[in-house]
Amino acid sequence: MYAIFKPEGRITRRMYLVMFLIFYFINILCLLLIWDSFQTESWAIFYCAGVALIASICILLVQAIKRLHDIGLDWKYALYLLIPPPINFIGFIWLAAKKGQDGENKYGPSPRKTDLF
Repeated sequence: MYAIFKPEGRITRRMYLVMFLIFYFINILCLLLIWDSFQTESWAIFYCAGVALIASICILLVQAIKRLHDIGLDWKYALYLLIPPPINFIGFIWLAAKKGQDGENKYGPSPRKTDLF
C-alpha cells in the first residue's frame, strides 16, 4: 500500500488504468460534493472534500510519474498533467495507452513480472 505514495519505480498500463479510474472517480465525487456543500453552505463537508480532492490529485500525479518512468521519461513531464481538463485527461489516457519499455531501464526493472492484476 505504501508503494502507491512513492513516485519511484515503474507500473504497468493495467495497474495505471485501474488506479486512474479509481482516483479520477474520487475526483469527480469530490467536485460534486464541493459544489453541493457550497450551495448548501456546509463548510465542513466543503473543506473535507477539498482535502480529499487535493490528495487524490497528488496520488494521480504519483501514478503518472511511475507510468512515465515505465515509458522511459522523466518526472517533469507529469507537470503537463496539471493543465486543466480536457488537456490533462488526454495526457492521462495517453499514459494508459503508451507501451512501456521492455526489460529494465534506468528507473527500475520491468513491472510486468510483478504486476498483481
